Amino acid sequence: MNRKEFIESQGATCRNWTWSWSFINSKDKVIIFGAWDKNTNGNISRIFSEEWKSNVQGRKQPAYDQSSEHIRLIEQKGYQLKTFPIVFSNEKQDKHGFGPAKIKDFVRKLSPKTLIKVGPDWFASDGVVTGQLPEELDKPEQYYEGAAKTISVNIYERNSDARKKCIKHYGYKCAVCSFDFEKTYGNIGKRYIHVHHLIPISEIKKEYKLDPITDLRPICPNCHAIIHRTQPALGIEQLRQYMIKKNTMALQMDTYRQQN
Repeated sequence: MNRKEFIESQGATCRNWTWSWSFINSKDKVIIFGAWDKNTNGNISRIFSEEWKSNVQGRKQPAYDQSSEHIRLIEQKGYQLKTFPIVFSNEKQDKHGFGPAKIKDFVRKLSPKTLIKVGPDWFASDGVVTGQLPEELDKPEQYYEGAAKTISVNIYERNSDARKKCIKHYGYKCAVCSFDFEKTYGNIGKRYIHVHHLIPISEIKKEYKLDPITDLRPICPNCHAIIHRTQPALGIEQLRQYMIKKNTMALQMDTYRQQN
């Protein structure tokens, strides 16, 4: 069963079968998005972004308006979101990443999802926490503790000189939420913070010359984990603005409840 046959078996259709990555079943009010594996981390997938309006050559993506409308139907008209995994192939792209994406394979099964918007991106999530921790790599340096437990440690995260220079410049407050462990926990929280790579090491996949000031930021464990819940990872400013928006909405709701 090819992709068109699979989508049609779900009662859905699209404007063009060549370039569409989202589909609509108007009768059942269901929107289906293909979730590329390269944009998926655990059970959360980036399925739409304002950045996708144009390709790397500046040309407008032909499927963008259709998918934007499908997002609107989910957000405003109560359509249910479902996704199916797609395996990405770059065999039609050059060494610079120019060229169309190709579907190597896909999973012929739909999964219900919840739509989450963070900055210019929309994610499909089922709320299950899975995926790698921020400090983990596909091929990390390994250290052993006891006889039955293996702890994998990112060798770049362990670069003590880089960490010290980063913290000396930025301090121990979280770059996203400004949380300070010492202020909250006292001495037991003194000088504790994670250090985050602005370019995830999993994307670099090789040793590189690290600049502690431009490449690293101090991040609390909570923000660090959330940043790495998506693929690609969220930006620090992107998550900060999302939190500001959420906190503002919560404050407005509290004020409304008090007044009513």
